[in-house]
Amino acid sequence: MDILPNCPACGLSLGAQDSGDGPVFFALVIVGFLIVGIAALVEIKYAPPYWLQAVIYVPLTVIASIVCMRFFKAWLIAIQYKYNPDNFKD
Repeated sequence: MDILPNCPACGLSLGAQDSGDGPVFFALVIVGFLIVGIAALVEIKYAPPYWLQAVIYVPLTVIASIVCMRFFKAWLIAIQYKYNPDNFKD
């Protein structure tokens, strides 16, 4: 997921900004916690077959991770701009 070089609304330079591994960390922790918690509750309460759990949890994990990473990448770049806007000048 690359960042646009400039903001289409205001022209702010975004090309040099990098959120690093922060979005991956947040997505991993939040999605992992939620999926494992849900899987544990479903396993204890209903005990579905393993193939059914794989069919449900694998796509759910992938989709939730992608959605979370996009959100956290934008959020971390916004935080960088809030606390150090000088880095966004050409």
